[in-house]
Order: sequence, then C-alpha cells, then structure tokens
Amino acid sequence: MPEIRVLIVDDSPFIRKALLRIFETDPSIAVVGVARNGKEALTKLIESAPDVITLDIMMPELDGIETLKIIMETKPTPVLMLSQYTHEGAELTLNALEFGAMDFIDKSTTGLMDFFGLAKEIISKVKELTGKKPLRIVSQATALKDYKSNGFVDVVAIGTSTGGPPALQALLPKFPKDISFGILIVQHMPQGFTGPLASRLDSMCQIHVKEAEEGDKIEPGLALVAPSGLHMKVTPPFNSPLNKGGHRGVKIQDSNKKIKLDMEPLNAIHRPSVDVLFQSVAESYGSRSIGVILTGMGSDGAKGIRLMKEQGAVTLAQDEATSTIFGMPKVAIESGVIDKIAPITSMAEEIMKRA
Repeated sequence: MPEIRVLIVDDSPFIRKALLRIFETDPSIAVVGVARNGKEALTKLIESAPDVITLDIMMPELDGIETLKIIMETKPTPVLMLSQYTHEGAELTLNALEFGAMDFIDKSTTGLMDFFGLAKEIISKVKELTGKKPLRIVSQATALKDYKSNGFVDVVAIGTSTGGPPALQALLPKFPKDISFGILIVQHMPQGFTGPLASRLDSMCQIHVKEAEEGDKIEPGLALVAPSGLHMKVTPPFNSPLNKGGHRGVKIQDSNKKIKLDMEPLNAIHRPSVDVLFQSVAESYGSRSIGVILTGMGSDGAKGIRLMKEQGAVTLAQDEATSTIFGMPKVAIESGVIDKIAPITSMAEEIMKRA
C-alpha cells in the first residue's frame, strides 16, 4: 500500500511516543521523522519530505507558530496542529489556522489512555489532509460599501468544519453593521474553542459576533456561534404557509425568535450539528433564510440544506479552489440542492445580493 509519510514535532517525549504508537497501528502511515522543536523540524522537513506534519504549538527554541510560518514560506506542507484547551492555547491555535495550518487536535489529556482515545481522530485527519494543498486566504477586511441588504431574509445560517475559522475571517468582516438579517454559525471545534473564535471574529467585524447562549434573541447585525458540545436551534418554529411558497418579499411577523441550546439528538455525529441548525432554520424561517455550507470534512449540512431548499431558502456553497477540505460543500453540491457555488472571497457579496 502507498504510505503516508508523517513528521512528528513535539517537545513532549510522552506525546512523541504516543503518536508513534498510534501511527504504527495503521499500515498506510509511516513516521519518517521525529523532532523535539521547530529547529529540528525544519531540518527534518527537508530530509524526510513528509506528506503531513503534526506540530505542537508550544515548544522551546522555535515555537510552533514561527515554525509553521517558515514551513509555509519554504515548503508548504499540510500541518495538523496539536493544541491545548487553555485561553492562550486557543488563541495560538486560531493564529496557526490563519497562518496556514489545515486543522488541529486538542491534546488536553491527563494520561496515556486519554490520549490514545484520540487515535481514530488523529489518523482520520492525517489521511484527510494528505495530498491537500495548504491555503491561506487573504481577504478584504473592510465591510462592503456597494451592497445593501434588501430585507428579503431574516437569517443566514452557516455551517463549516475543517478550514472554517479562516473562511469565517474572510467572510464576516465584509458585512456592514446595518445588515437586515441575523447570522447563525455552526463551526465544528472541540469544547473551549468556539468562545475565543467568536471573540476573535467580533474584533474584526462591524457586526457583533458572540458565542450563543440559551435565550439569545436573533437580531439583525448579530452573528451567533454555536458553543461546542451543544446543538443550536431556533425557537419557536414558524408554521405559516410562508414556509412553503417562497414568498421572499414578505417579512415574517414573528420577530421573537430565540436560541435554544441542547444535546438532542444525542446520536448526531457532530454536536453542534449543521444539519440540526439548518433543519431548525428551515422550520422557523423557511423562504426568509439563506443556507451556506463552507469548507469542511464529511457531509454534515447536506441533509439540512436540502430541507431549507424545500422550504424556499436560497442555498450557497463554497467552491473547491478556496476550500481547505472540499467535503461538506461537495456532498451538498452533488445532491443538487445548491443555488450558487462561490469562492469564499466573494461569498459575502453573493449573500448580500440575495438578502
């Protein structure tokens, strides 16, 4: 079988040994180098020509962020960051994703068995990143001046996973503060990372961005990010015939929509789930909504966006060229329910034209 060549970079002997043991369980993966810090990593990058690098963030001599920058400048290679759930760790992880890392694993574990519980996820992500080209989307950071929302929709629902934070950084700052719709976002991330992500986005945007809380009202100019570990839904559902006919010019009179956070359904692969959000938006807003699927691994969102489409919503998907992982958008596109495919660099314009 063709081997996937992996370079392990971590200052912890425990983590290095654990990763070696994890990768030894899969015959398609070969560890071609092990480095204790960034300086060793850069040398072994040239010597071993890995397909994927697992890179610790906090290391002596040359830390993960600086090492990542050099890798992307000299020999762009898919990088899977190993992060820790702390405030500093979350901020550094978001920096790493902005600088070109493709994904990350939260290694905040207390023992050997806890870390080995991540084996399936680590192997899956390494395989998914193999052969992919690292992307760094540099986008206009200022709000659009030539686009005005028309009042056609009340909410824009966005679902994303791998590559989502940089994509959201390219998208949300383009919305002017006076937009006439609210924004609901599901981003697959480990617990503890969605709050810092929302704060980071808020600092970049004219609109207000925050991590969603139970009972938050859905309002124009407010973007709510679903907290990790909980599904985000809209309550109460709206059962008017408007949801069936696509009457996009007629505003729904029920303006008391609020956020409900819970763990149902328990059998969803992801929590929060894009499908759960999209289904709720379809039931609550129907044709007064836009569904957007951005970069991500897997197929979450494809079923939900079909429900939105059936209720008259506009449906958009990110294109392959600007997607870190063209999984979620591809499945939705191939199911035939997407109205428009667009690069992330012009997705805000596409939304504003239809809102």
